Amino acid sequence: MGNYLNSMSAYTLYSKAVGSPYFADKTDILDQIIPRIETTENYICITRPRRFGKTIMANMITSFLSKGCDARSLFENLKIASSDCYERNINKHNVIFISFNEIPRHCKSYEQYIDRIEGKLIKDLKESYPDVEIDETDAVWDVFKSIYNADNTARFIFVLDEWDYIFHRDFVTDDDRAAYIDFLSNLLKGMPYVSLAYMTGILPIAKYSSGSELNMFLEYTMASEELYSDYFGFTESEVDKLYQKYLTYQSNPKVTREELREWYDGYHTQSGERVYNPRSVVASLTNNNLGNYWTSAGPYDEIYYYIEHNTDAVRDDLARMVSGIAVPAKIKEYAATSMNLTTKDEIFSAMVVYGFLSYEKGCVSIPNRELMDKFSAMLQKEASLGYVYQLAKESEKMLKATLSGDTATMVQILEFAHNTEIPLLNYSSETDLTAVVNLVYLSARDSYRIEREDKAGVGYVDFIFYPELDTKADCIILELKVNHTAEEAVQQIKDKQYALKFAPKLGEKRKYTGRILAVGIAYDKETKKHSCRIEVLS
Repeated sequence: MGNYLNSMSAYTLYSKAVGSPYFADKTDILDQIIPRIETTENYICITRPRRFGKTIMANMITSFLSKGCDARSLFENLKIASSDCYERNINKHNVIFISFNEIPRHCKSYEQYIDRIEGKLIKDLKESYPDVEIDETDAVWDVFKSIYNADNTARFIFVLDEWDYIFHRDFVTDDDRAAYIDFLSNLLKGMPYVSLAYMTGILPIAKYSSGSELNMFLEYTMASEELYSDYFGFTESEVDKLYQKYLTYQSNPKVTREELREWYDGYHTQSGERVYNPRSVVASLTNNNLGNYWTSAGPYDEIYYYIEHNTDAVRDDLARMVSGIAVPAKIKEYAATSMNLTTKDEIFSAMVVYGFLSYEKGCVSIPNRELMDKFSAMLQKEASLGYVYQLAKESEKMLKATLSGDTATMVQILEFAHNTEIPLLNYSSETDLTAVVNLVYLSARDSYRIEREDKAGVGYVDFIFYPELDTKADCIILELKVNHTAEEAVQQIKDKQYALKFAPKLGEKRKYTGRILAVGIAYDKETKKHSCRIEVLS
């Protein structure tokens, strides 16, 4: 057992994962991967956003196949144990497992980085095949070929995790990136000693291989390929099972199943299946509260990086998405910090690849509450976003005016939004007015959970504001009308008994004890004027 050849590290890490309270068994992916060993379709690359389960899958595959461990006790109660391929493959293969996110101490150059990988790999091969004559000056692929020529049964499965990690390091140049692609090509492409190559990363290979260097890989992305989609991220049924576990573990559960959906769902596979961010779901259930667990792993600047390349091109669509409206886009599988992202489609493609946007049916959108909070924070900080930033700042005044019953200020802010040259504010329908309301109440998301089209009373209300930080704070029911009056909007709230949404269930105490405000906002297309009305329901 060496550093990379038949190492124990992946087995140790996967053992910890299996023993965790919120483990999801996805071992049946092996039933799809193992048949590709020793075939012409034996080069697989999985690309997904960070924290979507790529590393745990790489650890699992290595643990199951590698001769370096005895993993039967680990897998005997998992899905793969019932497969026909179980006995023929468990711990029967030579596996090279490399996690490319490991770098030398004080690493300042690509040469240091790649020399460490080559050196450790050659050392492993020398120790495992001492009878094979190896020249000290040989490249690592020459060493592999020497071993194969001495014993043509010596074949290897390569499991390479985070192949694109080095692309994000400051010391790596464009020439270094090209050299790294050549390294992978020389190591893997057309080599008889490769029985399978399984590689993971965020960035799609196709856009980093300038010619045919890595064209032997079949690439599986969230946006373009259905195969393997179920294995990265949590599906609805998996979250259901994990939530049931949570209810047994927690004596005082504070997270609802619906809240998990609102906060962490919103991604879609090529086949249309809904996918949750796994890190966030597990962290939320473990900590017994909701939070920005995925986005907290990087600053909001990480989102803004892509927008700043062409703020003018994306500004209007960004306003639409923050307003909850999906935007048509032509998504291509490319994105990298080294590329000049100049067009809107390039920028949105990058954001989809990194998981900041979701892509479905030709449109991009902000996937969930966790990401929406991040975008909202960015809009309130970045003055370069122009009118969107101005509206975000006005949103603080809008909430205060609503809570104090200051309808004159509310109308003033809405008129400001309308008089700003914003393409989405055509007000041709309530959808446009809805977009404006989302923007002018942006800061309310800091203290309220805002639901749209929520079922209440005997119908569906446009907006309900649930206090999240203080249950004594005022609740808000907001109804919109185009070519009707604000008084009619408030009357609808009362007639359809939307306030019942805040009524306690039988035998329970009322959760929210503040006032319930009925807020009507209307727009007259003929006069181009807004009106607002607020009534206290209780």
